Amino acid sequence: MEPRESVVSGEGKSGCPSRYWLAPSGHPPHPSMALKKFSNLWTLCLCLVASRSSKIPSITDPHFINDCVEAHNEWRGKVNPPAANMKYMIWDKGLAKVAQTWANQCKFEHNSCLDTSYGCYAALEFIGENMWLGEITSFTPKLAITVWYNETQFYDFNSLSCSKVCGHYTQVVWADSYKVGCAVHFCPRVSGFDSLFNGAHFICNYGPGGNYPTWPYKKGATCSACPNNDKCLDNLCVNQQRDKVKRYYSVVYPGWPIYPRNRYTSLFLIVNSVILLLSVIITILIQYKYPNLVLLD
Repeated sequence: MEPRESVVSGEGKSGCPSRYWLAPSGHPPHPSMALKKFSNLWTLCLCLVASRSSKIPSITDPHFINDCVEAHNEWRGKVNPPAANMKYMIWDKGLAKVAQTWANQCKFEHNSCLDTSYGCYAALEFIGENMWLGEITSFTPKLAITVWYNETQFYDFNSLSCSKVCGHYTQVVWADSYKVGCAVHFCPRVSGFDSLFNGAHFICNYGPGGNYPTWPYKKGATCSACPNNDKCLDNLCVNQQRDKVKRYYSVVYPGWPIYPRNRYTSLFLIVNSVILLLSVIITILIQYKYPNLVLLD
């Protein structure tokens, strides 16, 4: 079964103000009341910003894609013992769509199409799959992928045996799996996992799939057994023709998807902050002009 770290055991409660009322006319509010109204209004604004920032990323979000690919490649480049033939992972849109379709089902079980030849994805005969469930507030792709990788402590490379669950780890570091597509979905409830409420259902699919009874990779000096015409990047085998990418995601030098996202995100945060500040100022002026309008917690 999949790991159950950071699972939500109950619903949280919001501290945001919920409604307004009109005070009796003729009596302006006390200064402390105005200060309290300002505090509540600011809390409301912060709640609105927080709700936007916690939005579930889509499978086309460049920042989400970069996080998924970079986390996989970071751990694949750090395996112990070192890998001689570990391929660099790239993003695959088709695998991401498969992951999204299954994540939307909110089921704590593997995709029913995995055991069928070409049953999940027409481009690959068999694909692999890892799942993670946990709190929506703490979810990040790297957190989930690190949980999978940390199963290395239960894996014996020499005997090919697991003392506990370690199938997620071996799929993450399967040398020949060089395509990955991930998705996350918000699930109020998850079938087969009754203790989780309002959680994140994160799934990654891999191609070609691994996890059959043999070593996940060939141990040896990094990149010493890469396929012909491959180069070495971050201890991983890369080939531009095979990978069909213009620029690689790199642990040291992030690829192209991260830059436009950062610019637009920064612009949004700056503009959003200015709008919030203006809203507070306007609200204070309205309260000063119409003192009978009072905020109720």
